[in-house]
Amino acid sequence: MRLERVESHDPRDVLRALRGAVLGAGPAAALGEAPELPRSVPAGTALVLTTSGSTGVPKSVLLSRSALTASAMATAARIGSGQWLLPLAGGYIAGVQVMVRSLVEGRDPAVLSGRFTPASFVHATSGMRSFEAGERVPTFTSLVPAQLQTLVDAAAESADVRRALASFDTILVGGQALPVRLRERAAVAGATIVRTYGSTETSGGCVYDGVPLGDTRLDVSDGEVLISGPSLADGYLDDPERTAAAFETDGDGVRWYRTGDAGTIDDGVLAVTGRIDSVIVSGGVNVSLDRVERIVRELDGLEDAVVVAAPHERWGQTPVLVVAADDPDAAERLLETARAAVAREAGKPARPTRVVRIDAVPRLPSGKPDRRALAERVR
Repeated sequence: MRLERVESHDPRDVLRALRGAVLGAGPAAALGEAPELPRSVPAGTALVLTTSGSTGVPKSVLLSRSALTASAMATAARIGSGQWLLPLAGGYIAGVQVMVRSLVEGRDPAVLSGRFTPASFVHATSGMRSFEAGERVPTFTSLVPAQLQTLVDAAAESADVRRALASFDTILVGGQALPVRLRERAAVAGATIVRTYGSTETSGGCVYDGVPLGDTRLDVSDGEVLISGPSLADGYLDDPERTAAAFETDGDGVRWYRTGDAGTIDDGVLAVTGRIDSVIVSGGVNVSLDRVERIVRELDGLEDAVVVAAPHERWGQTPVLVVAADDPDAAERLLETARAAVAREAGKPARPTRVVRIDAVPRLPSGKPDRRALAERVR
């Protein structure tokens, strides 16, 4: 299968490439910043998506037509079919899947043009098709938590934003942990939220509100979440060692993806507790930075805070709180509030030891915090 790089980041250009790759005879599309790519890929490949996430090194994920369409069809079976709004970057799996879902349903997605703001979201929502052959067309969209936070904050003052949020049958939210308080505020604003979990290696979200989609299966081994099913990637392009480390086949011939996430399954419902590699040792005690961040983000004024690790002379490493704040005194008060909450829920060794003020949290194009940049800033 011939491989062609999509140089443009415009979602419309990505959509054109995906139309041929997923529904037509190809060529396969390459998205992301891979330095070198071969001219061809294995037959059946629709997409090579290069991503480094927020902390890792670049990896080029091989996704087949069957994996992408299986994911799209499983989503439709769970939440329904209709018109999708794309407010996400086209070069990441969440944005790609909005396009693939639309293509599989025979529709083009509505596209939010330019910078994401409450006003641009309202404008894009108002232009969506509402009726087809006299029947109402259900509407859907996909957001990252930072975008939802922006809209919920604006909805407190704007009836237009509230109407836009409430107009969607379902809003998928994924990419990172969704604070409970933010989800509750979104519900008050009229939004119907479904929390998603997945990765590029699973063709995007494959677990909705803790329950796997379609034929997706979940397991937990030594505390690590494992996923199997028809939406799994074929591996990493020209990287057999990394592929073998991330994808393994059990004695029954079932292929599993090792997510690197810690979690538990209770009554068939998955709870992800954080990245296995986000655990630091502080004063001889294991501390999960993800758990600390989840606790902190439930507090007033800290909904957008980020927790990173930093060296400490006495304890080795400790959590550090990064907040967007202008006032040093206000930042210190937020730190004390966070320390008290973390001590109650996770123990004293998990308390952030200091706060670092920044103008705004730097983000990757996917909407996730740029943790590498923040860690460098803290150090």
